[in-house]
Amino acid sequence: MNYGQALADILAAQTNLPIEEIIPAIETPPDPKMGHLAFPCFRLAKALKKAPPVIASELAEKIEASRPTWLGQAVATGPYVNIFFDRGVFAADVLVEVLDAGQEYGSLHQGNDQKVLVEYSSPNIAKHFHVGHLGSTIIGKALDNVYRFLGYDVTSINHLGDWGTQFGKLVTAYLKWGSHEEIEKTEIDGLVKLYVKFHEEAEKDPSLDDDARAWVVKMQNGNEEGLILWRWFIELSMSEYNRLYKRMGVCFDLIRGESYYSDKMDAVAQELSAKGLLIESEGAKIVDLEDHGMPPCLILRSDGGTLYPTRDIAAAIDRYNTFKFDKCLYVTGNEQSLHFAQWMKVVELMGHEWAKGLVHIPYGMFLFEGGKLSTRKGDVIKMEDLFNMAEEKTLAIIEEKNPELANKKLVAQQVGIGAIVFNKLYTSRMKDTMFSWERALSFEGESGPYVQYTHARTCSVLRKALSGGSTLDFSEMALAMVSKPSFNGNLLTEDETFDVLRLLKDFPRKVEECAEKYEPYIIARHLMDLSQGFNAFYHKHTILVDDNEPLRLARLVLTAAVRQVLKTGLGLLGIASPAVM
Repeated sequence: MNYGQALADILAAQTNLPIEEIIPAIETPPDPKMGHLAFPCFRLAKALKKAPPVIASELAEKIEASRPTWLGQAVATGPYVNIFFDRGVFAADVLVEVLDAGQEYGSLHQGNDQKVLVEYSSPNIAKHFHVGHLGSTIIGKALDNVYRFLGYDVTSINHLGDWGTQFGKLVTAYLKWGSHEEIEKTEIDGLVKLYVKFHEEAEKDPSLDDDARAWVVKMQNGNEEGLILWRWFIELSMSEYNRLYKRMGVCFDLIRGESYYSDKMDAVAQELSAKGLLIESEGAKIVDLEDHGMPPCLILRSDGGTLYPTRDIAAAIDRYNTFKFDKCLYVTGNEQSLHFAQWMKVVELMGHEWAKGLVHIPYGMFLFEGGKLSTRKGDVIKMEDLFNMAEEKTLAIIEEKNPELANKKLVAQQVGIGAIVFNKLYTSRMKDTMFSWERALSFEGESGPYVQYTHARTCSVLRKALSGGSTLDFSEMALAMVSKPSFNGNLLTEDETFDVLRLLKDFPRKVEECAEKYEPYIIARHLMDLSQGFNAFYHKHTILVDDNEPLRLARLVLTAAVRQVLKTGLGLLGIASPAVM
């Protein structure tokens, strides 16, 4: 039931205000003790020539007189009409809705198959997948999941950095100092060492830079020797990336590098020139954005070479021609905000109507208490090292607290990686995230393991309810419980219970808000609130009561609904929900 809509219908009948004016005015009081919904009466004062408190009092009396089944009480508090739900009716309504919908609860499929592209992760070939890619990968994956869940037609894209001068340097370095056997054995480590060696040697012999530029030109002209090496470097890099993506549960519908657009960039420059947007500046070709409060957007270098804006514009045009998207989302660090603002403005100036669907989604840095976690000075923090450390630390906790747990290594992976993901998603994406092992792996604080453990607790309660069955199908059991006529919502009216019910009811709105604001933390915070609410209920009220079957059943229904929403919400964030911990 949509309680806001139901209240709006009553208010429309009593005030003659149009529904479209009433619905935006309905508020949710900050404290449930004040009411569950509220309507301010200021806007009626002029028409009725009465003070808002007087109007609120009269309106509350009329609503009380109508008394729909869902209404507990209508109370005038100053200029507000505060509405309290009937807790028993509310409980039955929420729980039946959650468990009938099952894994679809939270989505009204409002996306209506609108096309959305989500570009995220996008590492650079021949470089390690490091923590700098973490934000893009997990925020992008969460938005990818949420938009699919809401009924959008989503295509996820991994836009690889696989072209440019660095590959000329790498080819040069390999031919001078590399060996096939060593690189096959060391993979990206070996490629990175060659890249570092090139820069060290180029300081002594600047002609190496000329060699590197020459190789770039050769590859652009189809030189097979260079291209064979380039493809091999990509293959070695993707081996590491795919290994990590598998551990994170990340997969892409489309993986394309910048190189794919290399034959499409001339068309961009030609279109800009034809539309009078391309001008020369110190030998380079730019689009002047001074009137839009930005520095010029560089399109072509003085030697005719393309730049990142050229490639991104070419990619956007190609994607629209291919997919006819409604939105194309780009998840990158906030240090790239100016770059995206510039080239997106250029696309708009080119007259492409679809430019309004281009959205940059920036995020803050991922920082560590005590500095870098790397053991080798100057190295980036590799994601593989971070994941390994998370799993090792989690496994140590499991060995201490639950050594008999089955599938310990799998659970350690799910909880360890989940802790890292949740730690980043628990704050607004624009904020820098400070990572602490103690906080991230805590089973008691505001952490991923805490939410996962709460999910496991609901599973444990439900297993015990069926005499310890280990192959329990929670969905079937939940639906069976809801369908029993003995399920009584009037037994779920305590304050702690009602707090949980309100959070369950609010879940769909939080998912939709996440999509509207591109903010996964909205879901993460809601799951934390729900976990804390359920644990408060769990510690205050016995669920498996022995002498009151109707009460036992009602509390089990509530537990099953919490389990479903926690599982769905964690899944949207890209986090596993183990049934036992």
